[in-house]
Amino acid sequence: MTKVGVLSFAHVHAGRYASLLHGMEGVEVLTSDPDVELAGPGEVRGRALADQLGVAYADTYEELFAWGPDAVVVATENARHRQLVELAASHGADVLCEKPLATSLEDGEAIIRACGEAGVRLCVAYPMRFSPAYAQLRKVVHSGIAGTTLSVAGANNGQLPIGARRWFGDPELAGGGALMDHTVHIADLLDDLFGEDVRVVEVYAQTNNLMYVDEVTSDTAGLVTVTYDNGAVATIDCSWSQPAHHPTRGELQLQLVGEKATVEMDAFGQVVLGFDDKRRSGVLIPWGTDLDTAMLRAFIFSEGSGGIRVADGEAGLRSLKVALAGYESVRTGQPVPVS
Repeated sequence: MTKVGVLSFAHVHAGRYASLLHGMEGVEVLTSDPDVELAGPGEVRGRALADQLGVAYADTYEELFAWGPDAVVVATENARHRQLVELAASHGADVLCEKPLATSLEDGEAIIRACGEAGVRLCVAYPMRFSPAYAQLRKVVHSGIAGTTLSVAGANNGQLPIGARRWFGDPELAGGGALMDHTVHIADLLDDLFGEDVRVVEVYAQTNNLMYVDEVTSDTAGLVTVTYDNGAVATIDCSWSQPAHHPTRGELQLQLVGEKATVEMDAFGQVVLGFDDKRRSGVLIPWGTDLDTAMLRAFIFSEGSGGIRVADGEAGLRSLKVALAGYESVRTGQPVPVS
């Protein structure tokens, strides 16, 4: 039996991770969320959320680590990842850290250093890697059918997340806004797709907050252009543009243009679309692969398929660098080189 702790319910995905782990054969889960006073108005956290989910709960992180977890999922606010990852590493537990890895290069490097010195595994929660659509695109590109990649157009659009967790609208806690939240997913897919021999050269970005100016101070939409040393240029449309009444929280698509062919993917394309006449509204019913489950299993049991592996700490740092360079570009109005 593998013991897995969930540290904090701050992130919108934390409760789902806890539920999935609770129902996973061969896994025993314990949760802890002692910082409930930091929750926004009306947010259910702490023991109350654990009781709703039907999962075991520890009042303190100390109590959770005394239980002896083999691994933990760190799901606190983005700016607080470092302290919990370092705590987990000091107790010899493998770590799956929510994305982005951190909100600063200093914290990201410290997280990697702490896990390396402790000899524990560090992974970053990028479930989009486990999309069947991405796996097929990756297979086609690696086969050479599309030829050399010339450009990639990516879009990651979601709902304004402050309705579920207010801290997403705080640039200090979140590390930014939509650019930080959504750029890193596509940056990670391209990092995996291109492989270790291809690196980012420079990033140019623009952002705005035209949609929710009265609700948050952070950016809520942006366009990021990333140039790679293999000659490819990627654009990433990152926004919180989905209306609250949309049937899904978000969408992620890629269109890759090669010398010989164009390849497209929709990460959430496994759906049945329809219309509910009684409710006078659209209906969207998902089916197929549960990406969070696939990621968690790959982290705990190393069951990644088709060559897909859960993102490691170094990959998390590389995607973080793209987002940080994007914000520096917004500040200066110039392309920013990435080392």
